[in-house]
Amino acid sequence: MNISFATPSVPTSGALIVGVLEGGKLTPSAASLNKTTQGALERAIDANAFSGKRGELLDVVAPAGLNNSRVLMVGMGAPAKLTEKDLQDIGGNIAAHLTRVREQKAAVLMDKLRGGKQAAERAANAGFGAVLRSYRFNRYKTKQKAEEKPRLKEIRFHLDNPAAAKRAFQRLEKVADGVFMTRDLASEPANILYPKSFAAEAKKLTKLGLKVQVLGEKEMQKLGMGSLLGVAQGSAHEPQMLVMQWQGAPNAKDKAPLAFVGKGVTFDTGGISLKPAGGMEDMKWDMGGAGAVVGLMKALAGRKAKVNAVGVCGLVENMPSGTAQRPGDVVTSMAGLTIEVLNTDAEGRLVLADALWYTQEKFKPKLIVDLATLTGAIIISLGHENAGLFSNDDKLSEQLTKAGKEVGEEVWRLPMSAAYDKLIDCDIADMKNISGGRAGGSITAAQFLQRFIKDGTPWAHLDIAGTAWTSKDKPTVPKGGTGFGVRLLDTLVSKYYEK
Repeated sequence: MNISFATPSVPTSGALIVGVLEGGKLTPSAASLNKTTQGALERAIDANAFSGKRGELLDVVAPAGLNNSRVLMVGMGAPAKLTEKDLQDIGGNIAAHLTRVREQKAAVLMDKLRGGKQAAERAANAGFGAVLRSYRFNRYKTKQKAEEKPRLKEIRFHLDNPAAAKRAFQRLEKVADGVFMTRDLASEPANILYPKSFAAEAKKLTKLGLKVQVLGEKEMQKLGMGSLLGVAQGSAHEPQMLVMQWQGAPNAKDKAPLAFVGKGVTFDTGGISLKPAGGMEDMKWDMGGAGAVVGLMKALAGRKAKVNAVGVCGLVENMPSGTAQRPGDVVTSMAGLTIEVLNTDAEGRLVLADALWYTQEKFKPKLIVDLATLTGAIIISLGHENAGLFSNDDKLSEQLTKAGKEVGEEVWRLPMSAAYDKLIDCDIADMKNISGGRAGGSITAAQFLQRFIKDGTPWAHLDIAGTAWTSKDKPTVPKGGTGFGVRLLDTLVSKYYEK
């Protein structure tokens, strides 16, 4: 779908979209159309008790006096209270409605409004939301009925300063590209997406200026990554360590990069600690953390972010076989710490342990944020509305929380302490990979990861098990892989760390 911007005019075909303020007050464009249609818009508002509340839609089909197919009225509430997220949600809802009623093109008539954001910023964010909602993953559908194929080709925003809107949208469009790549990776079946093919997709980003390196099994053995390699040893697919670098601020006084680390289990059977069969097909997106890191790096490179950043992804497949890791095995991590593996389905922390240590040893980063679909326990705690946040740094935690609220990818900080850490102490090794009980499962997983964070390094862990996938449509997120983390971390970078 194409998003475009043009000077004010009223097209004579396709759908027209206008705003309505709280209390059912028509914007100037809506008032003009109401006059042309001899009061049809006001009558529709009265008949439907349409209040102009933010997010409401009211469709007037084939209005008399116009050749257009419909006038879609969009509730905006109070303009001064409209946030960027609100505008993106409005754009997403518009795109969803137009797709549902099988429109091909639409024109949004933007007005100058008292208070709140300028028309150019409103248009750019609404366009961004429309693009995000337009995502489809249907590459494996060989037969589709005509009515199943989306017809919507273009939404054009008409406003006084289309050039300003276009400039603002161009940056957002690059972020959408990153979100779409993350959604694509999460949606691919495991027979298509495995460690080497995942890394191959990331290598394509070199055309954006990213430096991409991939470590294979032999290289990881030399580095002593016994924790990650133990997870992979039951699979026919060789593990990979994906390393992506973006040098957007090469002349900065402090060249230390921001580091983002992702869990990339391309399929998780649980290994010898086999998962139940029901729902196991969902474990194709157990690489959601790594997918978000790749999408973020694509977004940063695409919009030429003025920051130095590195993305590291531990890529493995967790399978049961004659060579698979057994419950009770002891492995030695790159950090030299030994781990008793009591449950092979608590594998993500084993992958991240070596990825985190490698990142610190290699890049000495300014901070680290890791993302992982790590625990089912976080879904019990927070449902599907918030990702779990664990951190050793209050400043970084506050920044992530604010960035999450701004874009609608919210996080909630949970506690960490010595009392929780003690639960993963082990009789025969330095630690065990589960506590042995059900209490505080997400917290003890985070405590495990913290043991691989060097003193003085600001670190945050995002458990995105409940937010990486959705079974229902949301304003800017259709069912499936959400791309959670890309917008959150892009906002973190641009708001607090970009030069």
